[in-house]
Amino acid sequence: MNRTWTTLIGAAELRALLADGATPVLVDCSFDLMDTEAGERAWRDGHIAGSHYLHLDRDLSGPKSGRNGRHPLPERSVFSATLGRLGVTPATQVIVLDRQGGTYAARLWWMLRWMGHEAVAVLDGGLQAWTAAGGDVDSSEPPPRAAAPYPDRQPLAAVTSADALAAQLGRVKLVDARAGERFRGEVEPLDKAAGHIPGALNRFFKDNLAADGRFKPADTLRGEYLALLGGDAAARTVHQCGSGVTACHNLLAMEHAGLAGSRLYPGSWSEWSSDPARPVARG
Repeated sequence: MNRTWTTLIGAAELRALLADGATPVLVDCSFDLMDTEAGERAWRDGHIAGSHYLHLDRDLSGPKSGRNGRHPLPERSVFSATLGRLGVTPATQVIVLDRQGGTYAARLWWMLRWMGHEAVAVLDGGLQAWTAAGGDVDSSEPPPRAAAPYPDRQPLAAVTSADALAAQLGRVKLVDARAGERFRGEVEPLDKAAGHIPGALNRFFKDNLAADGRFKPADTLRGEYLALLGGDAAARTVHQCGSGVTACHNLLAMEHAGLAGSRLYPGSWSEWSSDPARPVARG
């Protein structure tokens, strides 16, 4: 395996990779915020052979305090041990997928980059694209691939905190990945207050996808994000959403479009709105 995949991999590419005898670590992150065990049930019913399962709440999030958002990042040492249990080393090609258009796979993609791991890609179109391309599924447990905890490396993805963001409002481009009605404050099904962080721009993460559930071509995404950012550099861009999950979808889209260097606000709206002293905008 000479090529390294760092953003997206197509189903046909993955089939060819596996047929050539490559042994990437495959991780399924399927999830449903309204039924938090649905993703694991779906994985147990049928998944790409050898794929492991990681749960958004248990494996891709840390403890909640009530003031740090719905899906705070875990401690790096804890996530390092999780990766070790999957057999991930700095030399491993990791392929992540879900059944929700990359919604949750993008979170794991970003977290691996946060750990300093470059060779990670999202299966474009997820399990649906895999089966449409003729890929098989099975329900067997993957064999153990335990390794040492993932080593401490320089992050390839940057974060910003609520306090740092508050000090930078108006000087960074803040992009909110939530649906328009939540961004405008018309509805709020999950968090303590409705609305958005003042000055934020809205880019619904599902707008990254074409009608077939795959990401739009890189050139298309590049044009859309350049128009959204109004010529500002990606390095001056901060992404957020409700809880630091779907914002990673926008980060992945920008990276795939060649617009690298933007940051994630992991606490996102769920953390921001937990403090009534922080400003809120609507409309």
